[in-house]
Amino acid sequence: MAVKIGINGFGRIGRNVLRTALADKNLDFVAVNDLTDPKTLAHLLKYDSILGNLPHKITAGATAFRSTAKSLRSSKRKIPLPCPWDSVGAQVVIESHRPVHRRRDARNICAAR
Repeated sequence: MAVKIGINGFGRIGRNVLRTALADKNLDFVAVNDLTDPKTLAHLLKYDSILGNLPHKITAGATAFRSTAKSLRSSKRKIPLPCPWDSVGAQVVIESHRPVHRRRDARNICAAR
């Protein structure tokens, strides 16, 4: 059974994690949290100035974007507000948003699980 993963922050690091693991059947990416809309996130995933164009078909909707057969729900929660990772079934969350310097902020991120 694949591990369900969420990504908090879809900048260079978050996108590279997803690009690298798209073909891995043991990983199921279910959600992304970033301040940008799904259409922009899909475009940034598809067209990378360093890694080149992703060979997968990428589409975007109002609240999610899709890569080939995987659909990722998109949310726009500003940190340190907790994200509802349980509602999408995420078992692991990759924190690639920014460094967390305050204990209170880290608690809020972890409290979402």
